[in-house]
Amino acid sequence: MSFLLDTQELKPGLVIFRRGDVKHDNWYCRVKLPKTDRYKTVSLKTADIDAARERAFDHDADVRFRLKHEVPIFNRPFSQVAKDFVSLQKERYEAGRISKKRWKNIESAVEAQLNPFVGSVQINLIGQDRWERYPLWRQGHGKGRNGNVSDASIRTEMSTFRSIMVYAASKKYISESQIFKGRPVLEKVRREEFTPEEYRKLHTFARGWIKSARRSSSLTSFYRNMTYNFLLIMCNTGMRPPEAKNLRWRDVAFRTDPQGRNFVILYVRGKKKFRELVAASNVTEYLERVRALSKATGPDDFVFTTSDGKPAKTLYKGLIGTLLKASGLLMSSSGSRRSTYCFRHTYATFRLSEGVDVYFLAKQMGTSVKMIEDHYGHINPVKNAERILQGLPGWEPITAVPQVVAETDRTNAEAAKAQADKSKATNERPSSKSSRKRGK
Repeated sequence: MSFLLDTQELKPGLVIFRRGDVKHDNWYCRVKLPKTDRYKTVSLKTADIDAARERAFDHDADVRFRLKHEVPIFNRPFSQVAKDFVSLQKERYEAGRISKKRWKNIESAVEAQLNPFVGSVQINLIGQDRWERYPLWRQGHGKGRNGNVSDASIRTEMSTFRSIMVYAASKKYISESQIFKGRPVLEKVRREEFTPEEYRKLHTFARGWIKSARRSSSLTSFYRNMTYNFLLIMCNTGMRPPEAKNLRWRDVAFRTDPQGRNFVILYVRGKKKFRELVAASNVTEYLERVRALSKATGPDDFVFTTSDGKPAKTLYKGLIGTLLKASGLLMSSSGSRRSTYCFRHTYATFRLSEGVDVYFLAKQMGTSVKMIEDHYGHINPVKNAERILQGLPGWEPITAVPQVVAETDRTNAEAAKAQADKSKATNERPSSKSSRKRGK
């Protein structure tokens, strides 16, 4: 560095120097941290060379003591550390490692919530008590859509809070022991699925919604039909929206099992992960409708597209919102606003209600058994009484357990095939016995 003057090495890793960019002649020292390419620079506040050398050795000893006893070496306010952390996330976004939305969400949480909470506090003074107090503070300093901040929002912000502390520990601003322990005591997030009655209402309304488009422009008709079939495919497969966005025609395969029953295999990809999922034969019809509507049907073309054949980046988000609002189903019974993800949650709820094994469902949906149990534990066990009570006195063993295809539960393709012989309205329903009974 050009502004360093009169540099002297007192020992390996310890140097003293003057600065050419200041008006005084005081000395500074720079201490190298062992086993890392990091330094601590300190003003020695003296122009005397002998005093400077003595103080430099004192600071070197202090750094080593702090390292040995896990005492923080650097003192910085939380806001500065958080700013550096956000800058790192921006670099990760620019390198393609995280999405722009994730970077912006982190930045927003820091600026709008975490800095007002602890921004001026030295990072090494933030302890477990601050972590535990955050939910109460947050609920008193913000308003959500319905007047209250959701537990999901608080949980996300606290995840960012913890990540900043982990980052601080990696930079030696705090000790490893200061990283927050445990999870925030908040209610588990209830996924906003449709009830059978709500799904029947949506399905019925959507058919009329499509018919009314025939009196409008061909463009309106295209998008309403595409949105409707997209909805049916999502509710019958449990795909995540990002997986649907990435789905290409080459990823769709039609198969027949040894008993002659047809089903669909979808090779989906989301967060840099690939997996297979299966769906009943009724999904074949929905996909063929999409193919007939689309101008892009080559193997490398995307399944869900705009009217000119380009990838549908928003997955018809605006139209789905319009459809849900017009049908009176935009808000759930708990007051939460529904989104495209509610179709995935509906699939999970209907399959669990039908008694599908949670392990196979987790495989089908590309998630963990714990995640299924955490978010769908509200499913009524009465529906699964035979499975729960199997082996107990008075309950005969179940002799007919649903078969499994490609490591997941397989929807009843044979029943779906028989259902296809009925009217279109009956055919276009999620492929489980309970859903067929409910008129989905």
